[in-house]
This record gives sequence, C-alpha cells and structure tokens, in this order.
Amino acid sequence: MEWFDSHCHVNEERFDEDREDVLRRMRENGVTRFAVIGSDMETSRRALAFARAREDAVAAVGIHPHEAKGFREEDLDELRDMLLRGGASLLGEIGLDYHYDLSPRDVQAEVCRKQMELAWEIRRPVAYHIREAHGDMLEIMKDMKSRLTGGIIHCFSGSAEMAKEYLKLGYYISFAGPLTFRKAPKLQEAARMIPRDRLLIETDSPYMAPEPVRGQRNEPGYVRFVGLKLAELRGEAPEEVAAYTTENAMRVYGLAE
Repeated sequence: MEWFDSHCHVNEERFDEDREDVLRRMRENGVTRFAVIGSDMETSRRALAFARAREDAVAAVGIHPHEAKGFREEDLDELRDMLLRGGASLLGEIGLDYHYDLSPRDVQAEVCRKQMELAWEIRRPVAYHIREAHGDMLEIMKDMKSRLTGGIIHCFSGSAEMAKEYLKLGYYISFAGPLTFRKAPKLQEAARMIPRDRLLIETDSPYMAPEPVRGQRNEPGYVRFVGLKLAELRGEAPEEVAAYTTENAMRVYGLAE
C-alpha cells in the first residue's frame, strides 16, 4: 500500500534534529508522498523551499488564523508569487480558530477573506483550518460562493451534517488523528458517509498523533493509522482506502495526470 499524507509540518523546527530519520520511517511505512503546509510567511517560505528540493513533497503556503494579527498587505504579493511562480500547489492553511483566539476574530475573518480573494484571482484551491468556528466559516463561504475555488477542509472536526455543507460547496474532507480516538462518534459518523472521491487523510504532524501512538510527537509515517481506521469504519479494505485517498490528494494538489 502507498499512502499520501495530505497535510503535515515536517518542514518546521520541531523536526530539525531528526528529520531524515522521520522521513526514512515515513518511507518504511509506505508513505510515498506528502504535503508540507505553511502557517505564516516564514513557515510558508520553508515549506516551499523544502518541497522544491524533493520529488515526493508538495507545498501549500498561507497565513493561519493564529497568525492573522501579523498580516501585512504585501504578504498577498509574496503569496501570489509563491503560487504562480514558486511552485506552491495550494493556498493554506487559512481559516478561523475560535479555540485559542490567538488573533481577534474579526481580524481572522478579514485575513481569511483576503486570502480567499487571492485564491479566486489566481484560481488555486485552498486548505482551510476551522476549529470551533464552522458556522462563521460557512457564512463566509456562502457569502463568497461564486468565488470559491475548492480545496480541503483540513483536520475535519465537525459533524456529518456539517460535512454535507462543505461537500455541497465542492470541498474535500480530510481526517487526521482524532478520527482514531475512542470518544469521536460524530467524527466517525461523518467519515462513514462522505463519498470516497472526497476523502483525504493526514497527520497534521507534529500535532494530534493517532491511536496507538497518541501523546507522542506525530509524524507522516503515522498516517497509516488514520487510513486503517477509515477502512474499519467504512467496511473497506485498507488497500482501497490507500488507493483512493492517494488519488484524491494527487488531484487536489494538481499532481494527477
């Protein structure tokens, strides 16, 4: 089986001391492709440089809602250049996060909208980070419905009903470690009903390691645990899940032939 980790941060500092070991374990566990994701301008630059140096990685660049308070208008010009000429595949991760409120909510929304407008301008898909803010994010998406470009609801944390709303708007739904947790019935219900051509899996490493490695630093090689749980929940063979989630990731990241 070959897996695609559709969202990780292995390019960031927490992996500096043992990155090559992490990537070796990734390959040993059948992860043949992965996406590295920016969360501010500096990590976006790192993600892009990292992906350009490898054949098995792609990059997304953008400003996370936590970092929205540091946004500058000139950042849009640099992001545009990264996406049009630098080789980045997606704009992201952007969105809303009301769990920590590290940036004011109105600022999060403003910066999210500006990046969505950029995605529309250059016709690139978007990776969204949405935590405890699905209602407001859906309002923004519906308000901008004619200017949406598709993309990924990363590390999905909503209900089956919420997933249906995102599916109507054309998004892929990506599941991470929380899908494997024992107390995740709503998430697992959503995973059962989403069409296979809209499903992705990810680690979001170094965060939220899945069972049975919960509590450890997460890494791309652990994406298989998410895939295996998805197969169990849907009554499908792991080989099937690996194949179609990889195909979907290849499509959304512009790698499909």
